[in-house]
Amino acid sequence: MTDKPKILSVGGMDPRVEEALAPDFEVLSTRAALLDSLVNGHGPDILALVTRGQFPVNAALIAALPKLQLIANYGVGYDTVDCAAAAARRVIVTHTPDVLNDEMADFTIGLMLATIRQLPQAEAYLRSGGWEARGMYPLTASLRDRKIGIAGLGRIGQTLAQRLQAFRRPVAYYARTARPHVNLQYFASLEDLAEAVDVLIVLLPGGAATRHAINAAVLNKLGPNGILINVARGSVVDETALIAALREGAILAAGLDVFEDEPRVPQALRDCANAVLTPHIGTGTYYTRGLMGDLVIANIRSWFAGQGPLTPVPETPWPPPALA
Repeated sequence: MTDKPKILSVGGMDPRVEEALAPDFEVLSTRAALLDSLVNGHGPDILALVTRGQFPVNAALIAALPKLQLIANYGVGYDTVDCAAAAARRVIVTHTPDVLNDEMADFTIGLMLATIRQLPQAEAYLRSGGWEARGMYPLTASLRDRKIGIAGLGRIGQTLAQRLQAFRRPVAYYARTARPHVNLQYFASLEDLAEAVDVLIVLLPGGAATRHAINAAVLNKLGPNGILINVARGSVVDETALIAALREGAILAAGLDVFEDEPRVPQALRDCANAVLTPHIGTGTYYTRGLMGDLVIANIRSWFAGQGPLTPVPETPWPPPALA
């Protein structure tokens, strides 16, 4: 037995986070036991929960933890946390914004260039002996004659837009409302943005409101010379419509780091030679994952020190409105 505050760690949390918390908290990890057994054995005493962005923290789990005060999400996206249920219980939800903006912007540009210039396919051609046997790799598309669209101009989107200025290509964006401080062309609909650009980069948040926002109509507007890049959430893109668009030439290519049912990626999508696919690695560096873990830990320590959360999500502001 221990009098340390109990924290439930779910979804394969970074072990460094659990290790850093262990001296001051009793960390109950799903690495060591099944979630149900941890909830059944310790649920009434758990005060905080830490989760990776892909693990569902739903209303049922929140209800099973009657003393829960804080949900610390490891990631900037938190669509798998039921924030409405948390808010109803006055549970604060935190995430890890800003510390990953640069990494995601860098990665997005890399994925965009790899997709346009077919870098993975060209490497495979060389490794398989194609260069020796059949000569030079075929010519590819270029960034030089393209207009770039960003769907979702939040923190990462604005960092990406700054990076893209160096490429001297026109950049436009879609967001729910125009950003007055942003000197880029604004489009009020995804279809209008897709029709106006040649590369569409998706940075929309996940959740019910954006599910399949990139659908067949948007892809058709992007057109046969268009390239889709998705580094947001797999749910934002209608995967069936995308596979059809890639197969039929409705768009030229796609670069995807996220998928609808991770880690299960449809074989039909894997079979598309005009798709560059990576296994959700946008923030996957020691450096940036370290910063994300540090912010998770800092939110927890700040909360239990009585200083409130550092980076609460808008749905669970601090202090709560009734207590402000």
